[in-house]
Amino acid sequence: MNTIINFIFYSVRAGTPFLLGTTGETITEKSGSLNLGVEGMMAVGAILGYYLSCLSGSLTVGIMAAFAAGALCALIYAFLTVSLQANQNVTGLALTIFGVGIYHFIGRILTVKDSFPALNDSKHLASLVMDKGIPYLRDIPYVGKLLFSYNIFVYISIIIAVAAWVYILKTKTGLRTRAVGENPGAADACGVNVSLYKYLNILAGGGICGIGGLYMGIVTNGGSWNDNWINGAGWISVALVIFASWNPVKAIFGSFFFGMLNTLQPWKGNLAAEFPSVLGWLIKIPDEFYQMLPFLITAVVLIFSSLRKKRTGGQPAACGINYFREER
Repeated sequence: MNTIINFIFYSVRAGTPFLLGTTGETITEKSGSLNLGVEGMMAVGAILGYYLSCLSGSLTVGIMAAFAAGALCALIYAFLTVSLQANQNVTGLALTIFGVGIYHFIGRILTVKDSFPALNDSKHLASLVMDKGIPYLRDIPYVGKLLFSYNIFVYISIIIAVAAWVYILKTKTGLRTRAVGENPGAADACGVNVSLYKYLNILAGGGICGIGGLYMGIVTNGGSWNDNWINGAGWISVALVIFASWNPVKAIFGSFFFGMLNTLQPWKGNLAAEFPSVLGWLIKIPDEFYQMLPFLITAVVLIFSSLRKKRTGGQPAACGINYFREER
């Protein structure tokens, strides 16, 4: 039983950056903009947020820096696609290349100069991102480990996802955002400032993606520099938006599922040893298959979503289509 509990625990941890990336992209797409630059925004948020976290010794500063970095990248996308009417798909892909390039540029310069900060150099910062959980509640058998023993990022990501759901579906501003995403011409005719709503939601979504990148730098990789902090998490997040039907609350469960896929490889031995008659076959599968599995499932999700004829009330009708006011 403890093996299963621990497997679920680490699956939730592994799914947290997916949840942040998915929530940010959902907010962006609900305003009618398809930003494929999630990978790049997460990468810039990761390196700048981590570096400033270590310099200041403050996780709050790091989160704010990661949010600002992701939002700044999103601002570039918003200016090009909303103001200059550039192609959204091409701009998003270019933003991914740009963001990942910035990440490599800063990281490698710091590494060459032997000035790349280690997380454990700041005992205060390292202690903040440990899985301390919620006092007293974390001591409840089984339930405490599953629900109340995570690091602060996990709870922040869930709060952001729930807040995004409330914002999109339960507020007047969210209603206007959905109107912009569904029919910007009609929203404009009703007095909604389409460009303003697109800008605000694109920036908010990009900032949340940046926080997801910071999580991968601090928690997933422990501040140990390598070229693959993000490692495709942005692309999985884009697919998760579809998987979750553009619903941030459903994204919580979707991110856990993809976190479980990422956790299978390091935990296959423990699971096979605990349940040899049921899960013994896990140990026979090569590690490369587990590394490929999240991306394989991502491709399957995209294929089935494109084949599905009946819309399930998720994707905005004008998502990915530029709005030019003079043409309405």
